[in-house]
Amino acid sequence: MKQPLGVILAGGQATRMGGGDKGLRVLGGQTLLARVHARLAPQVADVALNANGDAGRFADVGLPVVSDSIDGFAGPLAGVLAGLDWAAEQGADTIVTAAADTPFFPCDLVPQLQLASEGMIHPLVLAATPDPKRGTARHPTFGLWPVALRDDLRAALNGGLRKVVLWTAEHGGREAVFPEEEAFFNVNTPDDLARAEAML
Repeated sequence: MKQPLGVILAGGQATRMGGGDKGLRVLGGQTLLARVHARLAPQVADVALNANGDAGRFADVGLPVVSDSIDGFAGPLAGVLAGLDWAAEQGADTIVTAAADTPFFPCDLVPQLQLASEGMIHPLVLAATPDPKRGTARHPTFGLWPVALRDDLRAALNGGLRKVVLWTAEHGGREAVFPEEEAFFNVNTPDDLARAEAML
């Protein structure tokens, strides 16, 4: 199986954090973005950053920055589409996405997503963790996405679709279940950042 490209999703508005870039908040002496990049890079062929606005603010990060082609902060699927368009230019078949505010995601994220995709024509898998109420809780910013479906996704977004799981379900998307419930803990608020410091 060809190694996917990695895309770090940082296109949100971080309203609960008071605005700005959550990925540039510091956790244990490193930015959240640096921590996410360090975990994702060994698992993929190359990494890009999905972010909107002035790309110059990420100059120190040293990653190509791809912005949403769908206007108006259309959510994570717009970031996925930006990543798929970038990957198509690189000749890649798939991307794996990771959120810029989730520093503890599994070091075997990519192989587990790929394992769950075996036998699929279009590998489309979301990360999930056990959930006592729902069985599993999906983490829609962590997934394996096929470049072949990018035009379908573009049409869905232009038609107003915003919910990740609605689109993945339509294409027979699967789940890769990771046992560690805290693995996808994400930093949305200053309190979350303090909790992440404790988790370190």
